[in-house]
Amino acid sequence: MSSAETRAYEVVLDNRYLLGDLIESISLEESLDEIAYRATVTMMVPADFPGIRPGQEIRVSGVPHQGTDMAYLLHPGVVWDCENSYHGADRLTVTLYDRTIYLSKSEDEYVFPAGQTASQRLEKYAADWDIRLYRIPDTVRTLSKKVYRAQSIYAMIASDLKETARKGGELYRPRMTPNGLELFPIGGNETVWALEPSGNIESLTQRRTLEGTVTKVKVLGKEENPESATEILAVESKDTDMYGTLQKVVMDSDITTVSEAAAAAKGYLSGVQETFSVTAIDVNTIRAGDRVHLLGSGMDLIVTSVRHELGRPGKMSLELAAFDYVKRRYFMDGPV
Repeated sequence: MSSAETRAYEVVLDNRYLLGDLIESISLEESLDEIAYRATVTMMVPADFPGIRPGQEIRVSGVPHQGTDMAYLLHPGVVWDCENSYHGADRLTVTLYDRTIYLSKSEDEYVFPAGQTASQRLEKYAADWDIRLYRIPDTVRTLSKKVYRAQSIYAMIASDLKETARKGGELYRPRMTPNGLELFPIGGNETVWALEPSGNIESLTQRRTLEGTVTKVKVLGKEENPESATEILAVESKDTDMYGTLQKVVMDSDITTVSEAAAAAKGYLSGVQETFSVTAIDVNTIRAGDRVHLLGSGMDLIVTSVRHELGRPGKMSLELAAFDYVKRRYFMDGPV
């Protein structure tokens, strides 16, 4: 990392040590499959270096793309892993996460009554775990009774948000900010960056497949008698004439009404599965869950994963998909 690149980015340890002159590379990675934002920093280690140990406070700052002033990119953060190596010189590789990592690594148990919303339950987790909250919208949909036994706090939050989506609610992602933990609406970023195949994009790969396509959905009620057929709450179909019948049967104890079943069934319907892989000039503020615009296609797509290789100019690798794909893949599939 050159001196100009160093001035564009800074790593601060324990709120007092500026590591910029020692940094060789910084990468930032995030995915909708995980909660925490991760940074990997490689640096030279001089003889008088005070040392870095797991658990220390750390942050990454940088000048945003097309910006002029330094801003937080990953803060608050915690040092998680340290690895020293010696090949002609002493180097240190540091892995750090934003502090949502504690929500995925800490377990607890809860019993929640029916009638609460995901945002109300998040307030309970936050109160018990001394987490400061910031911008928590009303998630509106009321949830069923839930008994959580010995699982991570993040797994409970994700379950609450999945049930919200299955009942026709909006899609949200927990995201740590310098002001506290927020519930970020998927695709809700104010600035939507454009990706241009003939401009800032270096490479683009488009994938299309019928694997995962669902053209008919049958939602069943709660099983009352194992020896008799289960009540069918809703049946929805779409594009069976085009792709054939690819049926999914849904049994979800959280769905108790016909309207909820119909909403869930429509959410599972999907045509050809389409995803994009993009390598482009870095826009260092793009996060997983953000919406971007693919010029020439007329499509707005959701970032499902991102890797920033910081520099001037840096490079980013993005995995992208349509909003409906994200809803099915990350909020409708799997247990809640």
